[in-house]
Amino acid sequence: MKLSKRLQQIDHMITKKYDHIWDCCCDHGLLGRHLLTRNAAATIHFVDVVEPLMADLESYLLKHHVAQNNQTILKSKWQVHCLDAEMISIQSNASSLVIIAGVGGELLIEIVEALLTAHPDQDLEFLLCPVHHNYKVRQSLVSLGLGLLDEKLVIENKRFYEVIHTSTDAKLPISPVGSIMWDFSRKDDLTYLSQTLAHYHRMQRTEDKRLLQDTQKIISDYRGLNTSA
Repeated sequence: MKLSKRLQQIDHMITKKYDHIWDCCCDHGLLGRHLLTRNAAATIHFVDVVEPLMADLESYLLKHHVAQNNQTILKSKWQVHCLDAEMISIQSNASSLVIIAGVGGELLIEIVEALLTAHPDQDLEFLLCPVHHNYKVRQSLVSLGLGLLDEKLVIENKRFYEVIHTSTDAKLPISPVGSIMWDFSRKDDLTYLSQTLAHYHRMQRTEDKRLLQDTQKIISDYRGLNTSA
């Protein structure tokens, strides 16, 4: 199986073994299947709401990831859940990583907030890759009390993605515009910053005074990253 650059980056940021990894909104389960193959967790959980996809995925896993005459033992290495990611039950007293990728920023934050609310006394760890609304996502992560473990910028098919590794007990603050992911000696980083600023400049055409004020603040924050932008 060949992972996209975005999924490869997420994979590279998983550098320790967990008790549980939850691959939420997993679609065909490519990332989770790779993590299962490299034994990244004692149990890999595949989560999505699309029932036909999950049925096909479970059939695949039963065919390729269950040993003959030993099904119960090897199947414990993975579980398929057809449900909303907000509804997953994260085990206490176990190291867990929740991966949420390929969804919009607003939905991503709804999932994170729901899981934090449902598990208020647990240390939770997330690997997040929204498809848009990165500034809003980062603001929300800050308001939810999460800190930064790592972050990377990746380009795939001429689109840029931010991958944010965050947890409830991380000490490094999250910046609304990113911090450690930037390297302005790279052309791609300069391109992404320029594109992002251009996007918010277009948004300044609004007549909504509140939105205009918010947009001006966002532009100022991004300009603060690099005075030549």
